[in-house]
Amino acid sequence: MSNIKDIENNILANIFKTNSSEGLQKIKISELGKKGRITLLMKSLSKATNDEKKVLGKSYNELRINVLKAFELKEQEIKDVNIINRIKNEKLDVTLSIRPGENNDEGKIHPISRTIDSIIDIFANDNFTVETGPHIENDFNNFTALNIPDDHPARQDHDTFYIKDRNNIERKLLRTHTSPVQIRTMVNQNPPIRIIAPGRTFRCDDDATHSPMFHQIEGLVIDKNINMGHLKGLIKSFCEEFFEVSNLPVRFRPSYFPFTEPSAEIDIGYNKKGNTIKIGEGSDWLEVMGCGMVHPKVLINCGLDPKEWQGFAFGLGVERFAMLKHGISDLRNFYEGDIRWLDHYGFNLIGGPSNTWLNFKED
Repeated sequence: MSNIKDIENNILANIFKTNSSEGLQKIKISELGKKGRITLLMKSLSKATNDEKKVLGKSYNELRINVLKAFELKEQEIKDVNIINRIKNEKLDVTLSIRPGENNDEGKIHPISRTIDSIIDIFANDNFTVETGPHIENDFNNFTALNIPDDHPARQDHDTFYIKDRNNIERKLLRTHTSPVQIRTMVNQNPPIRIIAPGRTFRCDDDATHSPMFHQIEGLVIDKNINMGHLKGLIKSFCEEFFEVSNLPVRFRPSYFPFTEPSAEIDIGYNKKGNTIKIGEGSDWLEVMGCGMVHPKVLINCGLDPKEWQGFAFGLGVERFAMLKHGISDLRNFYEGDIRWLDHYGFNLIGGPSNTWLNFKED
């Protein structure tokens, strides 16, 4: 226990010493990021005995809560100092005004909305329809039906937002992916199925490349005599059209997901010059999405016979695709509501937006 207290004191001391948002964020990533010290401690509980979990789990939880509070207080302190400095240094030119009849309040389409709209349009040309589901899901749709084992890290409190159930009948959660939409569709519709599922998803993560709330688009095809060749052809065609690069280098690298077998990570060719990424050039590879053939257990869990029906699934992060295509370096900019940022990265309503996503309502 003294070791845990030493870790806490060390982290709090580092937080106290930093005076910039950038420095605070680096500490946060090193302690609470995917490979952070506290995150690794929480994950190590899966190897502990039940008796050890009771003791260690409580102390690790207290450590995480205390550190998060310290981050919040320091973040507010830095913001207050920045505001005071801005008030001292900035001057407002009250003589600047808009001339009569001049309107500078033209709205812009947000890059996330534009990216979702573009992806839906591409898959619509391949006869995919759009399906949605609720943000608050049950354990079966989000984990069990997808063949995710009970001891999987994604089921832990440090990875998933669980909702307190007063009746203790069934534990609800904020969906961690849009895969539950695939489960609901397979349970409620008869094959063949050809859908994409765009929407918001939620995970306990926050840094320059991760957000507690983000957007995914997943696809599902269920039919007879479906194989990996169909999946590869579709994904290659999609990537070429989205990134507007003909003969785009695309490779499928073997991977593992509980809900697909075989599974693959998809990489595209790119080249980096300075801070600029050029898609389709060079010999480097960039991971962009995951995919695979739907696992027979998932089909069985949804009442489908794997001997009769086969299928494939794929999923991508909307923010990641938007960042790659439009040269956006920090994920957090999408949600800060900075009008200047949106004015630079947003899209004009030339000819009006298409009707797919903007007229589409999530549950």
